[in-house]
Amino acid sequence: MMGLLLAVLIGFIAMAFLSFIPILGPILAGFIAGLIADGGAWEGAKAGFLSGLVGGVIGAFLLISLATMLRGFCMGRGFCGGLFAAVIGLGLILLSIVHALLGLVGGAVGGAIRGRT
Repeated sequence: MMGLLLAVLIGFIAMAFLSFIPILGPILAGFIAGLIADGGAWEGAKAGFLSGLVGGVIGAFLLISLATMLRGFCMGRGFCGGLFAAVIGLGLILLSIVHALLGLVGGAVGGAIRGRT
């Protein structure tokens, strides 16, 4: 259990630093988490998925903060505020799902490699 938490924490930190790389960033972060998690491909996949989910949630908080700061721009413009909120909400959902799934793939590969050695 402690190894999984450590792998998720380090995978999240790696995801924070590698998130600027569009697709490879979450896969590499999940791979790192999968290598650290001891227990084969299944534990690596869990660690990669959880680190991707945590990374997506932190990204969601950052986008919510940005949306809150920019909300003043849309005040008094009718439909603009609702449209802005809908776009940000959809972006948050997609960000979390994509980061979690790509982290899962990378974690499974990293865990499988760790399990073979």
